[in-house]
Amino acid sequence: MTELRTEGAGAAGGTDWTAWQESWDRQQEWYLPDREERFRVMLDMVEALVGTAPRVLDLACGTGSITARLLQRFPDATSTGVDLDPALLTIARGTFADDDRVTLVEADLTAPEWTTRLPCDTYDAVVTATALHWLRREPLTRLYGRLAGLVRPGGVFLNADHMPDDTTPRINAAESALRAARRERAVRDGALDWDQWWEVAAADPVLAEPTARRFEIYGSHADGEMPSAAWHARVLREQGFAEARPVWCSPADTLLLALR
Repeated sequence: MTELRTEGAGAAGGTDWTAWQESWDRQQEWYLPDREERFRVMLDMVEALVGTAPRVLDLACGTGSITARLLQRFPDATSTGVDLDPALLTIARGTFADDDRVTLVEADLTAPEWTTRLPCDTYDAVVTATALHWLRREPLTRLYGRLAGLVRPGGVFLNADHMPDDTTPRINAAESALRAARRERAVRDGALDWDQWWEVAAADPVLAEPTARRFEIYGSHADGEMPSAAWHARVLREQGFAEARPVWCSPADTLLLALR
């Protein structure tokens, strides 16, 4: 297993949050080889529709992967990151501790009152990636209705996630086999998969306690669903968005944009 260096030069308070961010990125890229490309297109569409100084809600923000790229590209942007995962939020808080453009909120997106914890009533853009497949269709539909009230008129919602098409089983099988072969090569090169990454986090003195709480909340994985892009677009329109369609896709993932 690849060793993760979390102490030493550049570490704040003994923990190198940059190292944790980079480790998280590598682990996610094990599953999502086109991850950076979809982030680029996501921010392209934010710029195209709401400009270069947006007020952004980073939904299910995790370690703050989108927020980091947002602020690097748009220094005048602000971001509210929301998540329930105490371990990933610990990394995010360490990363953005000295950045007053970032507010981090611990909240359950399925709870009726979660929006009351936000610092703003409306946002120019709500963005999320590889997260909402943790929800089943009914709570996801309710969430989309809440987001329609949070996104200002003319603002955008962008969701990058697994949105498979069950009408193309042979294409799906071929893509899945290719992805599995690439993962095997990455493992041979020392990449950490999901379970291995969490084993490292659980052994870290700073992250051990929030990681334990994280597994009390979620278990090994939530019982979510992965509807098609067509389902997402239809439900977003039904819940109050004016337009919705994919703006980017890879063989395995889709970036869907909804406009208020």
